[in-house]
Amino acid sequence: MMNKLEKFLMPLADVLTKNRVLIAIRDGFLITTPLLIVGSIFLLIANFPIPGWESAIANVLGPDWTEWFTAVSRASFNCTGLLTALGTGYAMAREFGGDKIQGAAVAAVAFFILMPTSHIATDAEGALVEGATVSGLSFDYIGPNGIFMALICAILGVWLFCYAYKKGWTIKMPQGVPPAVMDSFAALVPSAIVMACAFLIRIVFSFTEFGTMQDFIVAILQTPLEGLGDTLGANLLYTFMCSFLWFFGINGPAVANSVYFIGNVLTAKQLMAFEAGQALPYIFTNPFSNFFTNFGGGGSTLSLVILMVTVCKSKRIKQLGRLSIVPGFFGINEPIIFGLPIVLNPIIIIPFIFVPMINLTLSYWATLADIIPRTTGVSLPWTTPIGFSGWLSTGSWKAAVWQIFLLVLGILIYYPFIKTLDKKYLEDEQKAEANAEEAEEDFDFADLDLSDL
Repeated sequence: MMNKLEKFLMPLADVLTKNRVLIAIRDGFLITTPLLIVGSIFLLIANFPIPGWESAIANVLGPDWTEWFTAVSRASFNCTGLLTALGTGYAMAREFGGDKIQGAAVAAVAFFILMPTSHIATDAEGALVEGATVSGLSFDYIGPNGIFMALICAILGVWLFCYAYKKGWTIKMPQGVPPAVMDSFAALVPSAIVMACAFLIRIVFSFTEFGTMQDFIVAILQTPLEGLGDTLGANLLYTFMCSFLWFFGINGPAVANSVYFIGNVLTAKQLMAFEAGQALPYIFTNPFSNFFTNFGGGGSTLSLVILMVTVCKSKRIKQLGRLSIVPGFFGINEPIIFGLPIVLNPIIIIPFIFVPMINLTLSYWATLADIIPRTTGVSLPWTTPIGFSGWLSTGSWKAAVWQIFLLVLGILIYYPFIKTLDKKYLEDEQKAEANAEEAEEDFDFADLDLSDL
C-alpha cells in the first residue's frame, strides 16, 4: 500500500514543485510577504490589544497619531492586488527567461488596462452621488479584490511577452548602443503585443453585463472560491495534505501552497474589514491556519517535543528532544521530521496527521461559539511563539489560553504513540549495550598473536 502511494505521490509532488507557473505564483506572494508583515506591524501598533493603549499614546503624540501608522498598513494591504501583479510578473519572467523588471511592468500595465477606471463619485460622508463619476484607481480593485485578476495578467501577459521575445519579435539596435537602451527597445514589440491583447479584451467585456474583465473575475471566480476557502472541509483537506506528504519526505506546505492560495485573499480582506472597524467576515485566514492548527511546525510537534524531553527514556529520543525544544517554540521542526524520524514512521504519522486536523476543527467551532475571537488579518511571522501569536493575531488573551489548551490536548494524543516508539528505541539501545559488553568480555589479549600482523 505504501509503495503504491509513494509511486503515485512522488511524481505528483515533483510536478507541482517544479511547475514554473506554480513556482511563479508561490514566489510572487513571497515577494509581497515582507511588505505585508511590516504593514501589519504598523497596524498592530495602532491597535495594540491593551486597554487604554490608544489614549495613552495620544497624550504623547496627539489625537491623530493612529493615522500615521495606518497610512503604512494601507499602503501595503490595500494594494495587495497591484503588489501581486508586480511580484508574480517578476517571478514569471524569471522562470520563463524574460527580462524580470519588464515582466513586472507588463503585468502591472495589463492589470491597469483591464480594471475599471471610472467610478461613481461619493460625497464627503461616503454616499454615492448619482450622475457624477470620477476617474482613477480604486482600492476596491488594486486591493484584495484584484488578486485573481493580477494573477491572470501576470501569468498570461508575461508568458506572451516571453514567447514574443524568444521568437525574435523585437527591434534590434546596432552595436554600440548602451545595453539599457537596447533592452528597452527589445521589449517594445513584446510589450505592445501584451497591451494590445489587454486592450481587445477590455473592448469585448465592455459589451457584456459585467462591463470589465475585473468585475467578471470577481463575480465568476473569486467570490465562489472565497466562499469555498472559508469552509471547514476545504481547510481540513489542505491540513491533511500538508501533514500526509511529510510521511514521504515531501514538504507538504510547499506543495499545497502552490495551488491553495485563497488564504491570502481572505487574510487581506479580513484586515481591510478590521481596519475599517467592520465585522470580520472570515474564519480561515492565514493567521488562523498558522497559529491555531500547528504549534511547533507541521504536525503540531511542539506537543511531541515536550513529551520527548519529559517522559521518554530512550537516550536517542531525549537528546533529540533537548536539541529541538527551542526551535520548536518558533515553529521549526525539521530536526524532528528527519531525526526522529516522522518520515516513513507508521507509528508517529498517525498523531502527526490528526492532531492538526483536530486543532483546526476545535478552533473552528470555538470561533463560531465566540469562545475565541476571529483573527484580525494582521500578518505575523510564522515563527511567533505560542501564546503571543494567539494574543496578537486576535487581540484577545482568550486565544492565547486556547492555544495552551490545544497544546495540552496534543500532548495527550501524542503520548501513547511516542511511548510506543520510546519503548522500541529503548530496547534497541539496551540490546546494543549488551552486545558491546559481550564483545568486551570476549576480547582477551592472550589471544593476540604477532604472526597475525
